[in-house]
Amino acid sequence: MIETLVITVLIIAISMALLLVKLLLKKNGEFSSMHIHDSQAMKDRGIHCVLDQDREAREQADRVKLIKNTRK
Repeated sequence: MIETLVITVLIIAISMALLLVKLLLKKNGEFSSMHIHDSQAMKDRGIHCVLDQDREAREQADRVKLIKNTRK
């Protein structure tokens, strides 16, 4: 039991140390963004964040409702 706990803590400590090394060696000391809206390749393919897609769908639905209401 103790052996498993020690191994687990050791693995976590090594992982944290490697992340720290990466953070220290990276320019400006930060990780690149992993969000879809920050990826140029995703933008080129027309893929958006689900929040952006939801906002766009709601805006389009509001425009459709407005057009239907003005025709009555």
